[in-house]
Amino acid sequence: MRKGNIFHTENPVNRLDEEFFETMLTGNDCRLERIISNGHSTPVGQWYDQELDEWVLLVQGKATLEFENRLLISMNPGDYLFIAAHQKHRVASTSTDPACFWLALHGKFATEDAIY
Repeated sequence: MRKGNIFHTENPVNRLDEEFFETMLTGNDCRLERIISNGHSTPVGQWYDQELDEWVLLVQGKATLEFENRLLISMNPGDYLFIAAHQKHRVASTSTDPACFWLALHGKFATEDAIY
């Protein structure tokens, strides 16, 4: 048994120099991550191009994701999004007050709800 709290971090959130990534669970072809962003963004011109699908839930904060086709998706607490494998995207912005707490589930999923 492993108990934790999604909002707990060893470092104070306002002192994170880089986004914080923690693998919480792994399984057959899937991984659950906790991500903490505090005013972070993906460098301009850099894109995530992932081998696995990603389902992401914004638990706290506000964020904007950008897709290679220039589509911007604003996210608020409770919003979730399915991103298909190899769908190039980046984090355009994340809030600082409060910081963003995310859950990201990576795997091979049967859905057609991807953003194109």
